[in-house]
This record gives sequence, structure tokens and C-alpha cells, in this order.
Amino acid sequence: MGIEEAYKKLLFELYELYDNREAANIADMVIEYVTGQQKTDRIIHKTIPLNFQQQEQLENLTQQLLQHKPVQYVLQEVWFAGMKFFVNESVLIPRPETEELIDWITQEIKHNKIIVKTMLDIGTGSGCIPISLQKKNQALNITALDISKDALKVAEKNAVNLSADIIFICSNFLDENNWKKLPIVDLIVSNPPYIKQSESISMQKVVTDFEPHLALFVSDENPLIFYQKIALFGKNHLSKNGKIFVEINESLGKDVAAIFKKEHYEIELRKDMYGKDRMLKADFINN
Repeated sequence: MGIEEAYKKLLFELYELYDNREAANIADMVIEYVTGQQKTDRIIHKTIPLNFQQQEQLENLTQQLLQHKPVQYVLQEVWFAGMKFFVNESVLIPRPETEELIDWITQEIKHNKIIVKTMLDIGTGSGCIPISLQKKNQALNITALDISKDALKVAEKNAVNLSADIIFICSNFLDENNWKKLPIVDLIVSNPPYIKQSESISMQKVVTDFEPHLALFVSDENPLIFYQKIALFGKNHLSKNGKIFVEINESLGKDVAAIFKKEHYEIELRKDMYGKDRMLKADFINN
């Protein structure tokens, strides 16, 4: 089977699950992963044959994709902030909106709006936030925590692969008894669980069937619990002039802002590339 024929065959099967553009993007990723040939190379060399091992691998990957498994988990990789991260089903797939949060923080540091030497990432998952921030800001000393030991294994692997020096801690942040073990820092960053359990009904199977619910969902009774805890934690764990940056549920921006305001923070809400409230910065004004 030639490389072009293999691509078209995969594309045809993916049309059953995805719209045309997404199917084409996934097919491009998979064929490049299997053959090492980028899209431009494949256009020039359409008849390059797949060997037996490549055909077997492609068939295996295709079967996983047809079970609605996200391509990032199938290939166990995702590009984020210009770097290739290892991912599996123990961690969320890093999203472009989180890159925007990293860019915001980096710009604040670059233009001396915030002075940062130490940072804590709460709910690190794949480690994409602390690793990306340290690569962009080499002087940052970063501690990152997660409740999941399996997630931390992924984060640690990414730190090694990408030559980042991060301290990882396994801890349940919602248990305030654990806070005394955590450092005082200049910067707190978090992309915590913020999707209500009831919202899972309307979500795609590629998310609900494969991504870790522990990192996605919070109870309908108290969907803002992580922000409440982070706001309280910051009052005693931020250094003078320290800041908090969090990613938020697009529909709960005002509610999250109200939590931080109640605890005497000055806040700034920021929209993502789609015009949705997605990020918040908080300054504790009693520092």
C-alpha cells in the first residue's frame, strides 16, 4: 500500500466520526507518526510504500481512533507551547487556551509587571504549565503538585524529556492540612477541575470516555471549590506582591471573580482567542 492510498483510506474511515477538517488533521498526524513523512513530502512522494510493520501499526492506531479515543492518547504525544509532551489517559490533553494563560504570565514577567522567582502549580497533570513557564523563564524555581500519582509520573517524564527542573509533590490540595508542607511563592498558577458533573451529558465521547474525570469535573453542589481554596491558600502562601493566575470555566468568570474579591484580591478577567472569559489574575491587596 502506498502512502497516499493509506492516507485516503484512513481519512475515509475518520469521516464517520469527525468533520472534514478535523478528520484531515488527525489523518495527517497519524500518517506522519507512522511513516516519518510530513505532508509536503507525501505530496511529492505519493507512491512510497508502507512496509509490513508500518501497515500493522497503522491498522492498530486506526482501530483505537475508531473507538473515539483522542489522537493525542493514541499517539501518546501532543505539541504544546512549541514542545512535544508525552500524554496518556492519566492526564488531560493540554489545550490551546492554557497556552494563552502561559503567554499572559510570560508577558507580565517580561515587561516587569510581576517579579517572580518562585512558583507553585496546583493540579499539574502532564506538567505542561510549569515546564512551559520554566522554559520561557529560566530563572523560575517551580514546585508542582497533583493528587494523582499516575499523573505525576507523566509530568516527571515530560520534565526529564524536556530538561526542566521541577519539584513534584503528590498532595490533595483540597485538604487544608496539607498546606503547611507547601512553600511560600511569588506566583500561584492553576488550571483546576471546573466542569460541573451535570455538564458531562453534553460533552463529546472523546472527552468523557477517555480523559480523567478527576481532573475535569467538580460537583454541581460546589463547582467553585478549587477557586475558594486557592483564594484562601494564597493569603498565607503568596510572598509580598505575589500573584495568582487561574484558568476558569467560561460561564463562571464573574462567580470566580467574586470569590477572589471576597477574600480581598484585586482581579483581572481576560478573554481567550474566542472571546470567552477564560483566565483570571488575582493580587492580594493586604500584602
